[in-house]
Amino acid sequence: MTEAMTTIDKIKQQIADNPIILYMKGSPKFPSCGFSAQAVQALSHCGVPFAYVDILQHPDIREELPEYANWPTFPQLWVDGELIGGCDIMLEMFQAGELKPLLEKTAAKYKK
Repeated sequence: MTEAMTTIDKIKQQIADNPIILYMKGSPKFPSCGFSAQAVQALSHCGVPFAYVDILQHPDIREELPEYANWPTFPQLWVDGELIGGCDIMLEMFQAGELKPLLEKTAAKYKK
């Protein structure tokens, strides 16, 4: 009897399948909180496509991810399997000019 995928398995799969993924409230077009909106803005300015998961649609992920990531808040940006951080860190990196090269390098690495 096969067990259904656990939430942690689902999260690991999403992170493995998407080199750049943002766990956020709402969607990039309709963010549901200011921090998610700022995170999407920074990512969009970098011009690199990214995946997202709306944690409001996935209460299981919303509940389990902070523990798995050891990061209590959303949004969470994951790049190449590593947690980059939340809104503040993303904005700092964006303003310092570090976010775009990181995303471009990651996107190039996974281009098929």
